[in-house]
Amino acid sequence: MSQTVPIPHGLPMDRDASPFDPPSQITRLRDARPVSPMVFPDGHQGWLVTGYEAVRQLLADTRFSSRQDIGILHMPYETPGMPAPTEPSPQMPGVFVAMDPPDHTRLRRKLIGAFMVKRMKQLEEHIIDTAERQLDELARLTPPVDLVTHFALPVPSLVICELLGVPYADRETFQANSAKFLEKDITLEDKMAAVGGLTTYLAELVTRKRAEPSEDILSDLAGDEDLSIEELVGIGFMLLLAGHETTANMLALGTFALLEHPEQLAELRADPDLVPDAVEELMRYLSVADIFFRYAADDIELGGETINKGSTVIVSLLAANHDPKRFDNPDTLDIHRKARGHLSFGHGVHQCLGQQLARIEMRAGFAGLLRRFPTLELAIPASEVRLKTDMNIYGVHELPVTWTETAP
Repeated sequence: MSQTVPIPHGLPMDRDASPFDPPSQITRLRDARPVSPMVFPDGHQGWLVTGYEAVRQLLADTRFSSRQDIGILHMPYETPGMPAPTEPSPQMPGVFVAMDPPDHTRLRRKLIGAFMVKRMKQLEEHIIDTAERQLDELARLTPPVDLVTHFALPVPSLVICELLGVPYADRETFQANSAKFLEKDITLEDKMAAVGGLTTYLAELVTRKRAEPSEDILSDLAGDEDLSIEELVGIGFMLLLAGHETTANMLALGTFALLEHPEQLAELRADPDLVPDAVEELMRYLSVADIFFRYAADDIELGGETINKGSTVIVSLLAANHDPKRFDNPDTLDIHRKARGHLSFGHGVHQCLGQQLARIEMRAGFAGLLRRFPTLELAIPASEVRLKTDMNIYGVHELPVTWTETAP
């Protein structure tokens, strides 16, 4: 194995090449040693996996555990407000992304029907209508306006609220708590307060749905006597968080990326049939949910390296999706690329359950935005756009945009 790149001390996080590419230190590491040792800030000798093939292999191997309650998961970056873990974290009931089979399988199986491709197809027109109504609201405003507040966040929030049966009127509470939960540099007290705020709210909601069910996913789940209230809360927590934060960040950051690539934007405007391919390419190119943790439950060979039992393993989906061994000119945004096979929805048993929903929302969102706002442009210099380098899901805090005309 090549040793030309030094072993990183802590996760390289400085996006020095562009706001859309992996940190150059990670790119160099991936090209030299796609499965690399890494010294964590607390001194733990763990691993960083950045190559496409190695990441794919790791995500398919359940010996790389997703559980946080069987060993200590070490943080790959400094967290000044958080004490370094000295013991495994307690498992939150229902949050099956942090479980392994068979517990993971039991809970995930209960949701597969709700997110089936066929069911999502039936919802497609309704989702398009939701996006169009939000675009109507946007068109009534006087620019400049923040696209995050007035479009990117409301569309997936409206959709997931309706699907789950969460009153949209309560969005400020769950959006604020979700955002707080996803901050990197946050004290344990603040993180627990955000979790507490969400779980208390959801416990009241699912208890109400168990007594008086309606037509929504949480009501369907609440009618399942196999599930405890705590598990229902955990499932709700996960679906609500994942269901609005990731897509909202993709819509905003994706718009920023297109505005920064005007030739791609012009081609997409000229041929709306390219939107599905463009969505896959933006997913690959941006990989907003980038960093994932695994715990080695055994000694495991990966990419010619031996990962020892007890190691914390950090996975970079962004680095894997920019691997030139898998994608030609990977740091180039190319809406004609067939980017299927990207890892932005994960791989293996934990592959994103809501991926079809996210695709439909993004197709509706980007197609509608480009059609309705043919003169859309940034209202501030690109260098002044505030990036979410401080969050666990990447994106922009605000995207001030302007336009001179709208289309009906």
